[in-house]
Amino acid sequence: MPPYLLWLSHTRLTRHLCLCYLVMLLLALTCHNSWALGDKSWLANSARGNLVLVNQQRAIDIVLDRNELPGVQRAATHLQRDIHAVAGKQPALSYQLAGQKQLVLVGTLGNSELIEQLIANKKLDVSVIRNQWDAFQVAVIEKPFADVERALVIVGANKRGTMYGIYSLSEQIGVSPWYWWADVPVKQKATIFIDKKTTVVEIPKVKYRGIFLNDEAPALTNWVAEKYGDYNHHFYENVFELLLRLKANFLWPAMWNNAFADDDPQNMILADEYGIVMSTSHHEPMMRADKEWNRYGKGPWEYSKNPENLYKFWVDGATRNKPYESVYTLGMRGQQDEPMSEGENIGLLEKIVSDQRKIISDVFGKDQLTQVPQVWALYKEVQGFYERGMRVPDDVILLWCDDNWGNIRRLPTPDERKRSGGAGVYYHFDYVGGPRSYRWINTLSIAKIWEQMHLAYTFDANQIWIVNVGDLKPMEYPIEFFLNMAWNPEAWPKERIPEFARLWAEREFGAQHADEIAAIMTGYTRHNLRRKPELQDATTYSQLHYREAERITAEIQDFAARAEKIYAQLPAAQRDAFYQLVLFPTKASANITALYNAQAKNHLYALQTRATTNDYADKVRELFARDAALEQEYHQLKGGKWNHMMSQSHIGYSHWNHPPEDTLPVTHHYQPHNAAEMGIAVEGVGSAWPSPGTYALPRFDRLGTQTRTIEIFNKGKESFTAIAKTTAPWIILNKTSIQVDKTAQLEVTIDWRKAPAGHATSRIEISGTGWGSASIAVNTFNATINKKTLKGFAEADGYIAIEAEDFSRQGARGDLRWEKIPEHGRTLSSMSVYPIGDWQFNDASSAPYLEYDIYTQSSGEFTLHGFFAPSWPLMPERGLRYAVAIDDEPAQIVNLVADMSDATWAETVRTDVRMGKTKHTLDRAGQHKLRIYSLDPAVTLQKLVLDTGGLQPSYLGPPPSKRY
Repeated sequence: MPPYLLWLSHTRLTRHLCLCYLVMLLLALTCHNSWALGDKSWLANSARGNLVLVNQQRAIDIVLDRNELPGVQRAATHLQRDIHAVAGKQPALSYQLAGQKQLVLVGTLGNSELIEQLIANKKLDVSVIRNQWDAFQVAVIEKPFADVERALVIVGANKRGTMYGIYSLSEQIGVSPWYWWADVPVKQKATIFIDKKTTVVEIPKVKYRGIFLNDEAPALTNWVAEKYGDYNHHFYENVFELLLRLKANFLWPAMWNNAFADDDPQNMILADEYGIVMSTSHHEPMMRADKEWNRYGKGPWEYSKNPENLYKFWVDGATRNKPYESVYTLGMRGQQDEPMSEGENIGLLEKIVSDQRKIISDVFGKDQLTQVPQVWALYKEVQGFYERGMRVPDDVILLWCDDNWGNIRRLPTPDERKRSGGAGVYYHFDYVGGPRSYRWINTLSIAKIWEQMHLAYTFDANQIWIVNVGDLKPMEYPIEFFLNMAWNPEAWPKERIPEFARLWAEREFGAQHADEIAAIMTGYTRHNLRRKPELQDATTYSQLHYREAERITAEIQDFAARAEKIYAQLPAAQRDAFYQLVLFPTKASANITALYNAQAKNHLYALQTRATTNDYADKVRELFARDAALEQEYHQLKGGKWNHMMSQSHIGYSHWNHPPEDTLPVTHHYQPHNAAEMGIAVEGVGSAWPSPGTYALPRFDRLGTQTRTIEIFNKGKESFTAIAKTTAPWIILNKTSIQVDKTAQLEVTIDWRKAPAGHATSRIEISGTGWGSASIAVNTFNATINKKTLKGFAEADGYIAIEAEDFSRQGARGDLRWEKIPEHGRTLSSMSVYPIGDWQFNDASSAPYLEYDIYTQSSGEFTLHGFFAPSWPLMPERGLRYAVAIDDEPAQIVNLVADMSDATWAETVRTDVRMGKTKHTLDRAGQHKLRIYSLDPAVTLQKLVLDTGGLQPSYLGPPPSKRY
């Protein structure tokens, strides 16, 4: 019996018990329709005229040719297993027609006599997919053969195409690609009908689509060691199957301390059977793993000093991999992904590539040199070689890279797009390096992935899309989006970004909670995009201005609470999957933010000598312990199935790399005395009375924030009463006698009917313990405003803040116009000009623009801050330029990448935003028009903030101003 049929034999021992259990379960479960993400359902609601895959009695046969390739035969057994898991009835696997009235026929062009018979009899037209890479076709065919009423035919242009069709059927009937890797339960149903009108033709748009298992210790490596002993074929079989279910075909294997082909000879054989095209990472040439040089290499890893040994080492790699589909990485970096010790030696690198090409020619034959897939990764300093003139032959794929933080550094020029080898992109969901390693949890929104990979596809970087996914878990959600988009970017325009989350949630957990789960996934990933957990600390979000720390902490905690609520409502069978995919990442993200919020309060309150200082030190310890408990809870899922998988340290960074263990953040301690002692903290002020300083509430104005707060706190242990009074009748206090045990809030508002016109100042006097009292200034600006004629965003609290999508009008230029990228960016969404192309404007007046109506209460010189996506210029000697003007002033041109210093780049990726700044003089208060132009493609606007004199420091900028 072939090895890939052993599973079926094994399961016969328990089939009776499983069927009994399934029958009972089917009675309890509601039947859900199922389909692949973004695709039309193949399923029908009844047997009438449709193909009956499973009825109450049996499942129809799966028929394939005995000469079919091993990977296809294995996928057919997986389909057997999947149908059995869904419906409790296992189809037979047959190698011939044997009286079946209905059947599933699977086959690869050139490997199936029955498929060729259908083609010859004009029952099946495969002209669209023939000779198309990885293509497949699915159709229900009436009377395909004599005595056969109906067949579901799945045919692939190559073995992968056939397998993609098979696994697509599995997903359609209710088996998630993540059934094993995230324990998503199948959607069970007693009967399965395939719509007679089902016709599917799919051809991928990107040739090589895959993932890179990297930075894999300690989490993945310790898990693999416990479950499999090493990175052997037993481990990789699960990876290969997942890739096929996600329509991927390409893998850079784990390599920190391992060597794929050397660790287990079966790895390469199995990969080839599965149709997974293997390659080695950007710094591992010629199908040799980095660690293989440690095992077998002689002399230094330095081609100028040791060419003979390195040459032989690479010959052995090409020879070993000759029988298998591979993409050969060319070039050379230092060992362990370091720059070459020779420095930026272009001549040496050209010699290396030439010799590697000779090896390929010698091993495969000169006539095959340009047919063997080869790639040169333009990673880090290697891109510098290219920009200074180094070239490789045209048939070599140029692999452009992001900056390790999800921002593609460069894409092909029009001339480079003509190269026969084409181009690709190496992208990151995980990274070890500066300004800080991030490896713990998902920190990229799918909207950002879309924005960047859409650029890649538009500029023909469509040969390879490879993404560094770290340990694989917990990156399930972005992995699926990345690979789904790689299969067909045109099927996922930006307008469908929100739909992906909903479809994903519905497939995994049903329709009831899909909208809410989608909101949670969008919320927690946007939160982590703003500031990766590894980069968060007590100073990230402002404790003093715009209630920023409180708002952001409450927002992510709300997402966690909503996830908890859904978890409690889900059937028990779905909870493990929900915990992994939704609840854990959301709760863990919320916990980290709450921890640093508590630490920030502890530091601030220690400075102010509050009695509650130690309460927040205790809170930090509690949240730190909760982080560890969440990790332990994850590791105990499914009886310890995922033990070690979330063990990556992520708290306590002191430099770019992660700490050896999570480290409790530093807290301060204050020992309150036994007496009562009053302290007063004023909104927006870091110091606290009675420390010397100027104490004034932020200015009130009629259009701005209407309530300000003063905190009266105890520096000791005994409670006391504070008395507050005002020096003006137009200052309103919510209380005048305040009992203070630890902390009490005093809210201040203004009676605008009584307030003086224009600017005014008065005071609040607060007395309590001791002989002194606090005097706090209250400043107001009571302007005469006719709200009926006011239009647009109004100045208040010293600024105007506008989300990019809230424009008043826009001006298109031909087919170029600003369009919204939903869910993109740090706050709401983004605007960018589409279609992306080679266009460029040097005259702002001819460029597409957005226009915003604004209203200022004052005049003078103001600063406009533009918040933009942290993109790079797409081509050499190009910028990322925008222009901006208020009213009739000349447009000012700003190049967002004028400063490309390491320090500026580091701050850009820390904050995930590029900032532009311009000065504008407004000679009058009142209505104005703010216009912003895009002069280069990929200028992606998120937010505008006009500082009219009152803008305060914060991480995200102030909340949006009110629009009239």
